Amino acid sequence: MAEEDVEKTVFVTEYEIYCWKVMAFNLKNAGATYQRMVNKVFSTQIGRNMDIYVDDMLIKSQEARDHQANIWESFKNLRKYILRLNPDKFVFCITSGMFLGSMISQRGIEPNADKISTVPALKSTKTHKEAQRLIGRIAALTRFMSRARDRSLPFYKAIKKGKEFE
Repeated sequence: MAEEDVEKTVFVTEYEIYCWKVMAFNLKNAGATYQRMVNKVFSTQIGRNMDIYVDDMLIKSQEARDHQANIWESFKNLRKYILRLNPDKFVFCITSGMFLGSMISQRGIEPNADKISTVPALKSTKTHKEAQRLIGRIAALTRFMSRARDRSLPFYKAIKKGKEFE
């Protein structure tokens, strides 16, 4: 947290006055501020050898021989901005794993098998709310479906405002 912003986080208890020395995630705009900082710290890596969403980071490499250099580049950026990682929350050199709800492997990005295994068991929607829920599930899988927009159009038409749900 910036030194000049510490006083803005003051809160009073019955016995003491406290302030945050580091940014707390429950502060207003903390998530957006944190994301901007992470984007700045790893600006040279994001999209090339790293993907980040808030505090989920993935260092990626096409070839195993490049992976160590990509990790060291990330550590260099962390040191430059005096940031630390929690050692209990990271894993090194895995060939596949879950990242932001999708399976990442040498084959690329694939849908989470747990999420798609429920699709055939879905029942016909009977209410507007059930149709909205179905659209949400489909939306999570659109990156893995060809012509997803065209295939989803009937669902959107079915829940259009002012139209009676059938």
